[in-house]
Amino acid sequence: MNSNQSGTLYVVATPIGNLGDMVPRAVEILQSVTAIACEDTRHSKKLLDHFRIDKPLIAYHDHSDKKSSHNILVRLAAGNDIALISDAGTPLISDPGYRLVLAARQQGVTVIPIPGACAAVAALSVAGLPTDKFRFIGFLPARTTQRKKVLQDLVAVPETMVFYEAPHRILETLKDSAEIFGAEHSAFVAREVSKTFETYLFGTLAELINTVAADSNQQRGEIVLILAGSEGSASTVSVDGEKILRLLLAELPAAKAAALTAKITGGDKKQFYQMALALKG
Repeated sequence: MNSNQSGTLYVVATPIGNLGDMVPRAVEILQSVTAIACEDTRHSKKLLDHFRIDKPLIAYHDHSDKKSSHNILVRLAAGNDIALISDAGTPLISDPGYRLVLAARQQGVTVIPIPGACAAVAALSVAGLPTDKFRFIGFLPARTTQRKKVLQDLVAVPETMVFYEAPHRILETLKDSAEIFGAEHSAFVAREVSKTFETYLFGTLAELINTVAADSNQQRGEIVLILAGSEGSASTVSVDGEKILRLLLAELPAAKAAALTAKITGGDKKQFYQMALALKG
């Protein structure tokens, strides 16, 4: 508890599937707080009942009315400890909570994380792709045009990229990724992490498209998609490289212009080709 005697806001991770992944400290904190803020009170009550946690629940979402967050902040100011949980995993990682945490910090409230399960990190740890640097994107846009635009903007990213995706969109997202990054680009799909029917698929985007298209079960459940970063360094696309590419595109097809630009600059041909497509588009 801090000097102004306000309560503490605990950001508590909960299991993403297997209830055995609930850490003991999380149970202790949830049993000790005055109230628990959550996305869906009915969903969270099932989890809390399992661990015999009987606390008042407050429905909270970043886009809910201000009355909800105001109620939580008033309780904290009065010295009450509050826990924030999401439907599953670590709150704020593509889940609600950012605005509440910010408001609490601005009010001088102590905010403490209670670490635990996180689908993005769990999937990344078994993907077999570089983990020294990675970029978490979260959910891609639902509309195809917007999704392709986001993917196109990520073509030159050298870090491994981590996405969440809805099951009914995973096949289309894999196809869009293959179109933008290339069919031979390395990727990984983690589905239903820690749950009964968890599956892990590693291969090229072309291979993953075939596997997912042939098995409808791969289009169900919670999904994490991981894409390898660009093989070339981000610095290979220099201002000079882009200038050369633009000049060559005026006279040559995209593939030829990209190949010549790569030869001239020593950069990555694949990267220049994707940039050429973007410039033409």
